[in-house]
Amino acid sequence: MFAIARKLRGAGILGLNERNADYIMRLNPRRLFPLVDDKVQTKKLALEAGMAVPDLYGIIANQGEVRTFAKIVGERDSFVIKPARGSGGDGILVVTGRSQRRRDSYRLSSGVVVSEGEILHHISNTVGGQYSLSGTRDKALIEYCVHFDPTFAEVSYQGVPDIRVVVYRGYPAMAMVRLPTRASDGKANLHQGAVGAGVDLQTGETLNGVLENKVVDEHPDTGALVAGLRIPRWDFILESAARGYDVTGLGYLGVDMVIDRDRGPLILEMNARPGLNIQIANSAGLASRIARIEEDYNTSATPAERAAWAKQAFPAPG
Repeated sequence: MFAIARKLRGAGILGLNERNADYIMRLNPRRLFPLVDDKVQTKKLALEAGMAVPDLYGIIANQGEVRTFAKIVGERDSFVIKPARGSGGDGILVVTGRSQRRRDSYRLSSGVVVSEGEILHHISNTVGGQYSLSGTRDKALIEYCVHFDPTFAEVSYQGVPDIRVVVYRGYPAMAMVRLPTRASDGKANLHQGAVGAGVDLQTGETLNGVLENKVVDEHPDTGALVAGLRIPRWDFILESAARGYDVTGLGYLGVDMVIDRDRGPLILEMNARPGLNIQIANSAGLASRIARIEEDYNTSATPAERAAWAKQAFPAPG
C-alpha cells in the first residue's frame, strides 16, 4: 500500500487526504463555504463582480411559496429548477419545453413529460431539504435554461456540457469538460455517469476522456471522439475561472462554466471541494502543478496574468 502511495505521489497525483488536509482545510476557511455552497450567494457574488451567469427567474424559499411556480415561469417553455444548496447534480430538473396538448405539462431534457403537480411536488421536496448538502431546509432556484454551444453537439446526450477549472490560489491548474450521457440522465456529473474530457490549458482543446475511472476515447452514446474539440472563448473562460479566487477568497476552488450558444460563457457555480477525477482525464497530477504554481506565485498578478501564465506553464504532453 505504501509503495503504491509513493508511486502516485512521485507521479504528482493529489490524493483525497492530502487534498482535504493540505489544501481545503488550509486555504478554504469554513466561514467562506456558504459563498459557494449556496447558489443564491454565488450568483450574487458573480453578478456584483460583473461576471455573466444564467438569469434568475425566481426563488421559492418556503412551502407557502411553492404555489407561485406558475407565476414565476409565466409563458416560458424552458427553465431549470435546482436546489440552492444541492451538490452532485441531485435535485436539478431541466425543462426544455411544454406538451403540445397541455400547457401545464412540461417536457424534461430526458424527453419525459411531467405534470405541473409533479413539478410542484419536486419543488416542495427541494424546499424541504431533500437535496441539500446538510439535509436542512433549502430554497429552489428557477433560472434560465442554457442552450449548449454546437461545438459539443456530437459528444453530449440530452444535456448541457460544462467546463470545470480547478484553481489554486487564483491560478488555473487543470480543466476538463463534463459531457452528459444516457447513464447520467443528461446531467454533466461524473458520479452519475457523465464523461470527463481533459483540456489542454494552452489551447483549450479536449483530450481523452474518463468514464467511471476508466480512460475512454469515444462518447458511450454517440460514438463520437471526445478528443480534439476546440472550446470557444477559452481565454475568457480561463480568466473568469481565475477571477473566482478574487471573488470568493477560496484558495482551492472548482469553477464550473457553461457555454450558451447565444450568450457565450456563463458561470454556473463554484465548488470548495472539487473532485480529483480531473487528474485521470488529463493524465496528469494536480500536486505537481500546484508545486509549479508555488514556484512562480505572484501576489500582485491579475486574473488575466494568472490565466496567461497557466496557459504557458501547463500545455498538454506532446
